[in-house]
Amino acid sequence: MSGAEFVPLSLTPLLIGVFAAVACALPGNFLVLRRQALIGDAISHVVLPGIVVAFLVTGVVAAAPMLLGAAGAAVLAVVMIEAIRRLGSIEPGAAMGLTFTTLFAAGVLLLEQSDTSGVHLDVEHALYGNLESLIWLDAVGWESLADPSALAGLPVELFRVAIALVGVAGFLWVFWRPLVLSTFDEGFAQTMGMRTKGIGLALVVVAAIAAVASFDAVGSIIVIAMFICPPAAARLMTNRLEAQVAWSVGFAMMSAVLGYVLAGYGPIWFGFDNAVSAAGMIATVSGVILALAALFGPCRKRLGAPAV
Repeated sequence: MSGAEFVPLSLTPLLIGVFAAVACALPGNFLVLRRQALIGDAISHVVLPGIVVAFLVTGVVAAAPMLLGAAGAAVLAVVMIEAIRRLGSIEPGAAMGLTFTTLFAAGVLLLEQSDTSGVHLDVEHALYGNLESLIWLDAVGWESLADPSALAGLPVELFRVAIALVGVAGFLWVFWRPLVLSTFDEGFAQTMGMRTKGIGLALVVVAAIAAVASFDAVGSIIVIAMFICPPAAARLMTNRLEAQVAWSVGFAMMSAVLGYVLAGYGPIWFGFDNAVSAAGMIATVSGVILALAALFGPCRKRLGAPAV
């Protein structure tokens, strides 16, 4: 494929996929270690009432209000999960299940009772994504990267996901020590004067923001997979936390690139005419990487020892 074809048609979807994968994999490392990896799955269920409420308030079907509504619902969900888990003294999985099923049911009820069930609410922007359609129409080749007028036509999803990635990376960089201490030894962190409850809540809120920022572009399929598969595979490769984070970033980028390429060209290599979903293929590749790490990873037999 020449630059005249690759840059406008594949460069921006590929970058958005990579940025979204890394943005979810970074906090996913701590969520996996804290046994809260399914927070991404919970968020993917609770965005529905946020989307419906956003439509009812604004009266328009547009990406911006839908994204804001989904973000509000996601933050509400993580607050509910933490409150139920701590006040009720129950397992995190039970708190997640109670929260996302309740909010998802509330979203369905709102759809049926508010005369919006017959309106196309564009829910796929939050749940399924539209990665293949995020092309750069103003680009003519590699030279467009230095053309201000062409750069002005870049998909807004690229900037949105890039900002989320920078925010997540900045949060981990600033709060690295409190996150590490509260993850591996919450009691010691408390004796050091750290507010471990606030740190844990901040982590899940950051994860929610990363997830919702990615939903509009790549959908919940990639989000859920990236929260779990790259960090879990990285955990099987090393017992050092810094190395685990590096491995997870590498696995996330590999999943996005290989998945996007295989989605577009894999069926052609096997004699089929149509491509397959990029989001689905990226998630599949991440699952294959996790399976290979589980089979051949050097730390697969030492999971009882925590990463440090």
